[in-house]
Amino acid sequence: MLFNSIEFFLFLPIVFILYWFVTKKNLILQNSLLLIASYVFYGWWDWRFLLLIFFSTCVDYALAHYIYKAKGKLRKILLGISLLTNLGLLGIFKYYNFFIDSFINLFASFDITFHPKTLVIILPVGISFYTFQTLSYSLDIYNKKLTPTNHPISFFAFVSFFPQLVAGPIERAKNLLPQFEVERRFNIDDIKDGLRQMLWGLFKKVVIADLCATNVDYIFKNYNQLNGLILTLGAIFFAFQIYCDFSGYSDIAIGTAKLFGFKLMQNFNMPYFSRDIAEFWRRWHISLSTWFRDYLYIPLGGSIGSVGKRIKNIIITFTISGFWHGANWTFIAWGLLNGLLYIPLMLSDNKKKNIDIVAKHSFFPTVNEFYKITTTFLIVCITWIFFRSESITDAFLYLYRIPTTLHSFANSLQILKTIGSSSWQSIIFIAVLLGTEWSQRKKVHTLEISQLKTVIRWVIYYLIIFMLLYFFKSDRPFIYFQF
Repeated sequence: MLFNSIEFFLFLPIVFILYWFVTKKNLILQNSLLLIASYVFYGWWDWRFLLLIFFSTCVDYALAHYIYKAKGKLRKILLGISLLTNLGLLGIFKYYNFFIDSFINLFASFDITFHPKTLVIILPVGISFYTFQTLSYSLDIYNKKLTPTNHPISFFAFVSFFPQLVAGPIERAKNLLPQFEVERRFNIDDIKDGLRQMLWGLFKKVVIADLCATNVDYIFKNYNQLNGLILTLGAIFFAFQIYCDFSGYSDIAIGTAKLFGFKLMQNFNMPYFSRDIAEFWRRWHISLSTWFRDYLYIPLGGSIGSVGKRIKNIIITFTISGFWHGANWTFIAWGLLNGLLYIPLMLSDNKKKNIDIVAKHSFFPTVNEFYKITTTFLIVCITWIFFRSESITDAFLYLYRIPTTLHSFANSLQILKTIGSSSWQSIIFIAVLLGTEWSQRKKVHTLEISQLKTVIRWVIYYLIIFMLLYFFKSDRPFIYFQF
């Protein structure tokens, strides 16, 4: 079930009413309702997906108790079973055919014919997200940072919680699971704030991301026929498409959770106002970057040790992070490239130089801050070309054409006209987004405008709703559903 669908707009109020006004604040009934609703929400795509998430949840719930009580090597064996089960399922459904195809190409390079069997596999929606969520539960119990829950309904609801099930945020058990085990209170202020955040998330997805997507699809498909100016614009459009699509989902997820009395972690924090790559990764997909930091980078040794070891840890972490996104060499290249960009900041001990929000004590940035923001954004756009391209070859050819075809500016306006009015609309809405987020950069979310007069607030709400209705398309899923 999509957040930007008619089905969800009918589903959500029904669950909300049953949750607050029928269950009578009975914790077991509320959790049971959320569990059923989450399975309906997830099974809406394909009921067979439910078998996989149910199996994974059962394994981790049972093993957690044994891991916690076991001692010595047995604990490691049990943790290994949990890791093997979860990562094994992820590997089969997401990466099996990728590895087979890679082996075929490798053998072909030596003139060896190799005919292994490939499988027709349907990638379960959100498998990368809920797999990492359950893995953090097992790992925290193994490391004695958490005690296993004795409430199976709470745990099953935690794993399948529908607002963040499909595309995050990837919640830690120590943050979200306890919220299923305490009474939630109806708070009208939280509900209002949740609705505002959902509204802004829908605006980013429906109005900005989907408009940009039309241009991005055309430009990346026909990059070999377009000039450098249009290709540059295509990279910028994709930067805002993926940001508004993914952060829009997170806003809707966090806002929806607030409707039911839950607090999810912030997943994006104005990443395109970052002044270096390290700051960008502290502000982009925070739940995933902190997951890799805590469960991969630090266990590898983190930033402790020789220069070679620190570089190795960075490269491994970023490369695996890229591979997490999908079974394609482009994602691995994207992750590796980000790792290489991160290394100079680590070696110069500047990775934590920009901790505070930019222009903290003034409205406008300094010239130096503006230069750093612009430079970082352009670098990020270059990395996004690898993320979006069909192959690494396409990515390099795309990049090659940008400087070599910039001279044909006169043809650019004609191409923009051919693409259609959506290109100009995208530019306008991106400008609106940047201006709005800049003015609200110190807030928890962009539509946190309770300080404004009532009339002004409602004018903004109705204006956004009008644009949602005007640009609404229910057939374009969120980008991160494929991951």
